[in-house]
Parts: sequence; C-alpha cells; structure tokens
Amino acid sequence: MTNPFDSAIGLDPNLVVLGIESSCDETAAAVVVGGREVKSNVVSSQVDLHAAFGGVVPEVAGRAHEQRITAVLAEAMVEAGVEDSDIGAVAATVGPGLIGSLLVGVSAAKALALVWGVPFVGVNHLEAHFHAALLDAPDVEFPLVMVLVSGGHTMLVVLVGPERYRLLGATLDDAAGEAFDKVARFVDLGYPGGPAIDEAARGGDPTAISFPRAMMKDGYDFSFSGLKTAVINHVRANPDVSIPDVAASFQAAVVEVLVEKARRAARDVGATGICLAGGVAANSALRAAVEAACVADGLGCHLPSRSMCTDNAAMVAAAGWYRLQAHGPTGLDVGADPRMAISFLD
Repeated sequence: MTNPFDSAIGLDPNLVVLGIESSCDETAAAVVVGGREVKSNVVSSQVDLHAAFGGVVPEVAGRAHEQRITAVLAEAMVEAGVEDSDIGAVAATVGPGLIGSLLVGVSAAKALALVWGVPFVGVNHLEAHFHAALLDAPDVEFPLVMVLVSGGHTMLVVLVGPERYRLLGATLDDAAGEAFDKVARFVDLGYPGGPAIDEAARGGDPTAISFPRAMMKDGYDFSFSGLKTAVINHVRANPDVSIPDVAASFQAAVVEVLVEKARRAARDVGATGICLAGGVAANSALRAAVEAACVADGLGCHLPSRSMCTDNAAMVAAAGWYRLQAHGPTGLDVGADPRMAISFLD
C-alpha cells in the first residue's frame, strides 16, 4: 500500500503539518505551519508512571500511549485552532525508539493521513531533535555544529543544511543522559536523573572532586562509562561525601568534555555557531558553558527552549515539513524501526 499522495508535492510556507511523537515515554502531538510556526505543542508525560521503576518500562509506556494518543491529538488540534481539512500532511516518528511505543504513533499517523487523503511522512527521531533548535532560531546560517545529548545518544554533528548532516563523533559506550540517570540512581537522587543532578549540583562545588575527562583531546568521540564508574567508586570509598559536591563535580566533567569538543569542531569546520539538542540540552550548566564558549569564540549560540529539549511533536512536524519537501511522502508500508539510523553525508 502506498500513500495517496505518492509523488512529491510543491510545498509552501502555509502548509500545515500535524506531528506525532511516541518514541519513548512522551505522548505528543503538535501543529506546525511551514516547518517553523508552532501553533500547538501538546506533551503528555509518563514520568510519574515510570518513576517507581527508576527508568522507562517499555510495556508500560506502550499501553500509556494507547490510552492517551486520542486525547493528545484532539488537544493539539483544538489548541492550534485548526480543522481536519486544514491539515496538509501528517508526520510521525518512525524510529529509533521503543517498538511498542513507536507503533502507536505511527499507526495513528497513517490512519489520519489515509482518512484525510494527505501525505504521511516518517521522521527520524534524532533528526527531529536537530530541528528543535532551529525552531527557536529559524534564521541561522550554516554550517552549524550540533551537540545532541540525550538518554540514548550523544553525537557531535555538522549541520551542512536542512536534511544534510555530517557525523563527527559519537559516544563509544554510555550516552551522557544515560550516565546522568545511572549516577542519580546510585546516589538516590531519583528519576529522571538529569533534572535531579542539575538541581543537586546547584548546592555543590564543581571543583570538589576531580573526576576524569575521558577522551578530552582524542578526536570527536565520547566515553562516559568510565566517568560513571569513577563516581560510583568514589562514593563507595567515601560514604559521607557531600552528594551536592558529587553531583556538581560529575556534571562539570560531562559539560567540560562536551563543550571542549564542540568548540574544537566549530573551529575545524568553520561553523557559524553551536546548537544544543536532546534532553540533556536542558541542563543549566551545559547551557551556560556553551553560551560562554560561543561568546568567547565569536560564534552564534542556538539553545532550544527547555520545552524543545525534551521529546515533543513540534520538532517532528518541522522535520516532516522539510523531509516532505526533500524526499516526498513516505509509503504507508513503511514500518517502525527501533534502531533507525540517520543518513549522514560521507
């Protein structure tokens, strides 16, 4: 089966895209016009459901998406003030992510596209995060260095232009967000770990403990597993240590590596600025450090609003607008891909 619009259509700035995001534990829908103008951005968080388990439980997440998707879609449409007939395309995250969660959003998007007779667009979740930063800064000049930091991924990417990306480096083990979650869990700060570490660090000394800065000078790849282990070993050896000092020192180690590599990358590729994306992009220390580095280096600083850092559907709708323009509609026979990769330039 193929999409009713099986060939590319000419897009204009007034095309209204309904976006759907359900890759993990956020059920989200949004309406975006022309890839830039956000009319609505509704997110139903499942944090409370998973907090008791200290992390996302796939089966629980999938069932929650099923229960919430209809109401979230309705709220997004009402908040945007649009009717069914106003929607020109439906975009949804098709991967990567949890397969059960992805299928809920993909199925809903295909059904709506088929009923409304409009294109369906499958979007890569990571590419959508790239667009989150650009939604808050639509007039950027390329190339840009993008630091994507989330619970599942840590990447350093050059944005050559819309839909054109070059990978510089990625984590070789734990993602930065994963390290935040594991450290927070070990020191009993709760879930999700990122905000918990950020809050605890406000009362700590970032120079109190000298944690390792792995691979600081070695290329553009990252490694956070050793840092996580160093934190655990230090706390075990010093049971009375100040947890705020641990949080602040750990956070400083992560931030220093991310920012140092981003600055070096920006110099090496002649970037006009540095962007942050992903859940960890909401971290206050990281945002402050990137902003200071950009000022010192004379670079543009593009920090997404905190609402755009977490998983949301506005970024999916924006990415869908550009993907539709560049590649045309996605066939309705395309399924969800939990390990979906980005198509990087050589």
